[in-house]
Amino acid sequence: MATRAIKVLAGLVGLGVIGAGAFLFITRPQPWPAEHWEQAGVGDAARGAIVFSMGGCVSCHAAPGAEGDAKLTLAGGLALKSPFGTFHVPNISPDEKAGIGGWTLAEFGDAMTRGVGPGGEHLYPSFPYGSYSRMSAADVADLFAYIKTLPKSDHVAPPHDLGFPFNIRLALGGWKFLYFNDRPRVELANADDKVKRGQYIVEGPGHCGECHTPRDALGGFKSGEWLAGAPNPEGEGKIPNITPGGEIGNWSEADIVAYLQTGFTPEYDSVGGSMVEVQQNMAKLPQAEVEAIAAYLKAVPKR
Repeated sequence: MATRAIKVLAGLVGLGVIGAGAFLFITRPQPWPAEHWEQAGVGDAARGAIVFSMGGCVSCHAAPGAEGDAKLTLAGGLALKSPFGTFHVPNISPDEKAGIGGWTLAEFGDAMTRGVGPGGEHLYPSFPYGSYSRMSAADVADLFAYIKTLPKSDHVAPPHDLGFPFNIRLALGGWKFLYFNDRPRVELANADDKVKRGQYIVEGPGHCGECHTPRDALGGFKSGEWLAGAPNPEGEGKIPNITPGGEIGNWSEADIVAYLQTGFTPEYDSVGGSMVEVQQNMAKLPQAEVEAIAAYLKAVPKR
């Protein structure tokens, strides 16, 4: 009996080891092959400035309290509170030590679109790579080229303040297994080029769903609730539903364009809260890009 029990226990241990190994293999960090970034070539900083505004990089990466041109010094330091702990936004200035000045395009691109750090580690999805995964290699290269033209900062943000088990990066592989992909957030039948462009911006670099879509207990987007509104991560109120069934459902495409460009609603109210900086960034985009965003928001499923 004792021998049989030992054999059973050994078998269970062996299965556990195999299972753990399979889990670690499936959920390992998976950067792009080198040729993915090689084909992007040298980025264009002028085009990168548009991508920079599209992604609203200053909203999180500028030093807290920075104003005007000082926002372009992407020193980081903003504290993002969440149910999992507090995330501290890093320095992404071109500084070689404190920022990303020593990174290659591949390292920057893999962080942006695969959630993989320069050391091969999983990154926390407080950085919205779940949206940026839809960005083209060319746009990432352009953005990288633009950031390299900005001022350097030697500020080092503090480490994230997370409790157990959220401070275990290996567990992020499981989160990615459940939620991370680069598929369209919604399938749009018969979408024209304008709507497709808007889909790319909103679902990708614009990362609008990161605030406007509700999340489950593990921080993943709730299925079927794309852009349907969510609790305000800053603690008060609610981020609005921006589908045709929500708070802007009766707005026309022209109304949405005017709001993003001027900050005024059709009712002559003005933009408020964290949307202020988003609107200011969107106002810097070419007319055609803003119109594409509006067309997509009118085309998404009503919630």
